[in-house]
Amino acid sequence: MRIAILSPPARRIPRRNGGSREELVVSLTQRLADHGVDVTLFASEDSGTSRRLDTARRGLDEDYCDREESAVSQCLHLGELFERAGEFDLIHNHSDHVPLSYAGLISTPVLTTIYDPISETTLPVYKKYNGKTYYASVSDSHRTPGLTYVATVYPGVDPASFPFRETCADYLVYLGPIDEAHGTREAIETAERADRPLLIAGTVDDEPYFEAQIRPLLDGSRVKYEGEVGPEIRIRILRNALALLYPVRVDEPFAITAVEANACGTPVIATRRGSLPEIIADGVNGYLVNGVSRAVQAVNRIESISRAACRKIAEERFSVDRMAVDYIKVYSRIPDLNTREDHRPWGYYEVLSDRADHKIKRIVVYPGKRLSLQRHRRRAERWTIVNGTPIVTRFEEEIQLSPGQSIEIPRGAEHRIFNPGDAPVVFIEVQVGDYFGEDDIERIEDDFGRM
Repeated sequence: MRIAILSPPARRIPRRNGGSREELVVSLTQRLADHGVDVTLFASEDSGTSRRLDTARRGLDEDYCDREESAVSQCLHLGELFERAGEFDLIHNHSDHVPLSYAGLISTPVLTTIYDPISETTLPVYKKYNGKTYYASVSDSHRTPGLTYVATVYPGVDPASFPFRETCADYLVYLGPIDEAHGTREAIETAERADRPLLIAGTVDDEPYFEAQIRPLLDGSRVKYEGEVGPEIRIRILRNALALLYPVRVDEPFAITAVEANACGTPVIATRRGSLPEIIADGVNGYLVNGVSRAVQAVNRIESISRAACRKIAEERFSVDRMAVDYIKVYSRIPDLNTREDHRPWGYYEVLSDRADHKIKRIVVYPGKRLSLQRHRRRAERWTIVNGTPIVTRFEEEIQLSPGQSIEIPRGAEHRIFNPGDAPVVFIEVQVGDYFGEDDIERIEDDFGRM
């Protein structure tokens, strides 16, 4: 297969000051090539990779924020790939929702890995192209209801970049954004009550919070703030720490810092929410807790965690090699999904039961699409709506249905279903009769030339 990897637009990858998604994209590209995949990375021309690279222009500086030039760079970046889409069997998009608007203009299938939380603003885009493109999640917890996912593929790290250390110092570390949502204050309270030094590193995302809640607690000795640190210092801080404190108060799609800590052999004490229960096996490579008191108890028994076990889990479950292999499996499935008989221009179906006296299907209709106006001579049907508000034509009557409602389609009745909404319609079709083949469909009108 010929795979095109689309990096985040207009950014050099990996970023000079680090950046987990950019580092992941270039590492994935390299590992795919190592596995024999014909892969091309579309990224800025100064990206640091030895693999095949195509691009339209230089990446923007790290701190560049001119919106007009950024938009121009994004247009050129995306146009460079999608104008050449026919050269590839699959496009793997790591650039969020904007490239989806190009996907409907090409025949090459597009797989999009969704890294960030989907907002109310961007959700309509993902819904519009749901079923027309393919989505992968970065954790099982990070899935949006109403969207269809082909797989969960955990982001991976390169264990060779995180030297393992069996012994450690006595300090705890907090490594992440300095704000209320990530629990910086709770990390300080945990360290103080456990009587352990705490080293804090990360960007100040909430200046008033930092000045009011954090700065007064910094003493330069027991609680130290290192500021934003680069990759080398970041790794040194992690590998020497007794444990990483991860007291987040939000559901993170994937906690890559927890994986990086484990790769160094450092256990993680984290809030039981979001993707963290998928990363941390309680009592094996860290502890899952709720609240400062539980976190203090976890600190007091952290030495019972094997640092070698932490490293092993990072290598086996969250390495970049494992990630590449998982994506290769997904890539191999998509051409079949794209051409299967049960995937049609209007949507797709799944056969749930096929017996001599009945057949049951789960049917998905894409937004704005409708099935042909048709009738059956040898079977009757009952449709039960699961999701969406379709309009059903039966004989000459149009009936709008809601989730939970059902409708009977007698033998010989002209009928069709139309999805006027912006989300997929899902319904269960129960067929009863003496024959259920597709040649029992008599089409009267069809939007796709199948008369």
